[in-house]
Amino acid sequence: QVQLVESGGGSVQAEGSVRLSCAASGVSDKNRSMGWFRQAPGKEREGVAGITLWSGFTYYNDSVEGRFTISRDNAKNTLYLQMNSLKPEDTAVYYCAYLRVRSWSASDYAVLNWGQGTQVTVSS
Repeated sequence: QVQLVESGGGSVQAEGSVRLSCAASGVSDKNRSMGWFRQAPGKEREGVAGITLWSGFTYYNDSVEGRFTISRDNAKNTLYLQMNSLKPEDTAVYYCAYLRVRSWSASDYAVLNWGQGTQVTVSS
């Protein structure tokens, strides 16, 4: 059984940094991927960044490219999202996900498991 537990959210001023963590258990299929999604009030949930477990291939939404970095520590079974140069529009609940991906760029994926989410608030 897959369990995902996020931590590290909080409030920060614009241009600041936050690192999110996702402790994963039960993630054994290296053909799968993990990723970070976010949902702002009144908006649909969107993919932010993803990583393929077997290859380490990474994907980023254009809006965060160059500012966010996704990484994983296999020994700790933990996924990270380092967020730098934060903007007020990055304010959202951030979710960790375990998913099956055909194409990141085409948003052709199926989320198998979600974490509970962690709030990130960026003030101007």
